[in-house]
Amino acid sequence: MAKLNVNGRVREFEAEPDTPLLWVLREQLQLTGTKYGCGIAQCGACTVHIDGVPVRSCVRPVSTLSGKEKIVTIEGLSKNGSHPVQKAWARLDVPQCGFCQSGMIMAVAALLKAKPNPSDDDVSSAITNICRCGTYNRVKAAIKVVAQGGNTKSAHLAIQHVDGSTT
Repeated sequence: MAKLNVNGRVREFEAEPDTPLLWVLREQLQLTGTKYGCGIAQCGACTVHIDGVPVRSCVRPVSTLSGKEKIVTIEGLSKNGSHPVQKAWARLDVPQCGFCQSGMIMAVAALLKAKPNPSDDDVSSAITNICRCGTYNRVKAAIKVVAQGGNTKSAHLAIQHVDGSTT
């Protein structure tokens, strides 16, 4: 049996060498937060971290992994949604349908770890994930919120929430 270090645990699996990491995560390890979107590494719904680097798992064959790499999926980013990016996502109501959001969150978390206060150009270069609902402005606002220590006023949004409050 092959092994992967996923979310801090060594996990065993059986798969053909050319099986994409995405399918091992979803089908073998039951980590279904990472999504299949396009299968050609264009949309980013399948983004995970491998040794801290965002990787499109739909095109990464498991045979390219030794088992020593540290893989983090959306389930491993935080146990209870307490990662600053997840908090900003919730506070700013970033997702609409939510399908792309796990990959988007993973890409943003990697960007902010590498560049805690990214410029607009940094964001445009690093966040190439596709959101069919078009929540890009909210994604950019959430990045600014995290970069500025959680201050939602820095996002310059007027989001009316269901409970009547605004952000």
